[in-house]
Parts: sequence; C-alpha cells; structure tokens
Amino acid sequence: MFSFHMFDHPMPRGFQNRFSTQYRCYSVSMLAGPNDRSDVEKGGKIIMPPSALDQLSRLNITYPMLFKLTNKNSDRMTHCGVLEFVADEGICYLPHWMMQNLLLEEGGLVQVESVNLMVATYSKFQPQSPDFLDITNPKAVLENALRNFACLTTGDVIAINYNEKIYELRVMETKPDKAVSIIECDMNVDFDAPLGYKEPERRPQHQEEPTAFTGSGNRLDGKTKGIEPSPAPLAPSDIKRGIPNYEFRMGRITFIRNSRPQPKKIDDAMNRFIAFSGQGQSLRKKGRKP
Repeated sequence: MFSFHMFDHPMPRGFQNRFSTQYRCYSVSMLAGPNDRSDVEKGGKIIMPPSALDQLSRLNITYPMLFKLTNKNSDRMTHCGVLEFVADEGICYLPHWMMQNLLLEEGGLVQVESVNLMVATYSKFQPQSPDFLDITNPKAVLENALRNFACLTTGDVIAINYNEKIYELRVMETKPDKAVSIIECDMNVDFDAPLGYKEPERRPQHQEEPTAFTGSGNRLDGKTKGIEPSPAPLAPSDIKRGIPNYEFRMGRITFIRNSRPQPKKIDDAMNRFIAFSGQGQSLRKKGRKP
C-alpha cells in the first residue's frame, strides 16, 4: 500500500484560524440607505459584508474582533474594529480619516487581516492644531471620543468630534506595543504640545525695592505732628564757599559755630495784663447840676 500526503508538514493552527481577504473600500458617505451613519465617522470601526461574518464564525478567533488594514500600494497600515456586517459583497466602508492614513481613494483595494493586540497601558497624543487648547477638559473629551474606537496605532492621525468641530490628533506613542487594543483597559493618556503652538513671550517685570514706612501718619485728635518734614535737597548753586580763617595758627584748633539770631525780648511792662483797666461809658448822659 502506498500513502500520499499533500503536505509534508501539517499547517499550524494559528495559520488556519487567520482571516485574510481583500475588499474595495469606500467612505461611509457612500453607504446606501435611509439611515444616517455619521456615527461611523466618529470612531475607528469599519463595516464589512455578511460573508465576512460567516467566515469569521467558522474560525476559532478571539473576541473582540480586531483587524489589520494594509494598503500594499503605499505600504501603509492601521488597525481597527468592526461595527456591522451590512456592506455589499466585496466592499467595506471605512471612516474618512482612516482612508487618509492609508492613502486610499474611493474604490481602492485594502487587505483585511484578523489580529490579536495587547491591551493598552499608555498613549500619547499630539493635537494637530492649537485650537485644541480651547477645550476646557481635553482628557475627558478624548476619553469620551475613544469609546467609539477599538484600537490605536502609532503614527495614525485620528479625528474626534466635539461641539460640532473636528479635531485631529496624532498618536505619538502607545505602550506596550505600537498597536494596542483600548477595549476595557486602564490607559494613561498624555498630550504633547500642539502642532504650530508657540508659547507667549513673557516680558520681564522691573520690581522696585520696597521702602519701609513711606506713608504719612495722622493723629487721632486732628492736631499736626510735631515732626518737621525733611529739608529739601540743596542745589549745587545754593552752596556758598566759606571765608578762610586768616588768623589760623599752628597747633590751635578753632571750632566755628553758626551764630543764630537771638529772639527779640518783649517788654513785659508793655504787655503786662492789668485787670479792669478800661474806661466805662454811660448810655445816658447826666446833666450837671447848677
């Protein structure tokens, strides 16, 4: 008897459970239907055809379903999750920002492969515009926006929608790997300086040295203070040169003092107070008796 083997070595189990196929990709705005699918643009998940779900259910893959998207023409790749299986056969729908990262045009071919990613522990983002600084609490806004994402890839530029405005952020770093899963994880988030941001110039402030007790005081009784104000500084022209002492003798020290004019003595006799020294007047003049 002869036995015939098609393969010399059995195929590994991981290779048999791998999903890999090509689709023509379009943006979500090309998705036909009455329902508005703008929610797909706000996240990092794609829409695949029902045949993909049938094929994935036959494979022993791990959940959640994560995929690696590759554009072989430009050698660009990213990672994503799946939102629904309602696309037409041979077609998948991607968010517009994801197509920009992959450099794909409408109807371009993209390779879709199933992958297993490690859970994220750290990520760092760089806003692509200084307008991101106008947000009061950027970490809370980013945390709420990442709920629509399944994974992050270092180098991607993701788009989040806040207050009817789209903000773009570049994924600068992810740990523990360059592509990580952010589903049910405890991840630390950090921000880099926005692209094109310039710190405002700080002008040096000249601070004068404080002088103690420079204010003026007032008495409670309303009287003026007995302290005379400090004299005004003299100008050089007000200073007069003194007269030399021609009677100077060697070995003799003479102390020159400025003589002050003596106050005039007031005669006490003239200003002495005398009680009842005035003269009286009568309102009624009396006549002399004959």
